[in-house]
Amino acid sequence: MALLRTEHLQKQFGNTRACDDVNFVVNQGEFLSLVGSNGAGKTTLVNLISAHLQPDSGQILFEGRDITRASVTERIKAGIARSFQIVNLFDGLSVFDNVALSVFSRDGKATRMAALAERDDAVAGEALEVLEQFGLADKRDTMAAGLAQGERKLLDVAVAYALRPKLLFLDEPTSGVSTRDKAQIMDTVSAVVRAGKVTAVVIEHDMDVVFRYSDRIVMMHEGAMLADGTPDEIRANKDVANILLGAPLSD
Repeated sequence: MALLRTEHLQKQFGNTRACDDVNFVVNQGEFLSLVGSNGAGKTTLVNLISAHLQPDSGQILFEGRDITRASVTERIKAGIARSFQIVNLFDGLSVFDNVALSVFSRDGKATRMAALAERDDAVAGEALEVLEQFGLADKRDTMAAGLAQGERKLLDVAVAYALRPKLLFLDEPTSGVSTRDKAQIMDTVSAVVRAGKVTAVVIEHDMDVVFRYSDRIVMMHEGAMLADGTPDEIRANKDVANILLGAPLSD
């Protein structure tokens, strides 16, 4: 069953068609990877879906409802959340307070100070539960600025996950970390979202990561959808292989 669908989505910057008649489907419960070379349109598509950009034309449907003109806040309330390629944390706050603020925000308590989280048993309990799920409970009192890069990546995902989304977009969750840390991050993220029955879309350049963790892979090229299939189908696709190797597309 389709959780999210875009229909004929268009976004142009000058002469560049960043999204060119994109019909993109995310099915309920899947772990999907969105891949493509730099400039393929991946981040533009996610920015359109998460309301950080507005489309020139086309529709975005979430659970069958048109959310094309809905605000960022409205989409978060509907159940769409994201993490960012450049980690978006409050470095001057503790690991615990970063997650607690996300819970406060979701529950409409954002005007309260993060320091009050310890006095709110429900918020504190949920924040600690999320930290435990992401293996960060022992870092709860550490300032976010003091975390290693891999831990910062996990915390960024944890903050988005604390919004309790139905659909979670992860923008390059393994960028800038070691090969060993990549496996740890993805093992953790995959286990948490699958256990929570959260649908996930990952933008990723590391194809080893993509093939290992994805249920389905969608590839974009020059603003359009090029390929859509299982890891085995994508691995056997000549057009995908040509792009990854820098060769011309097949006729």
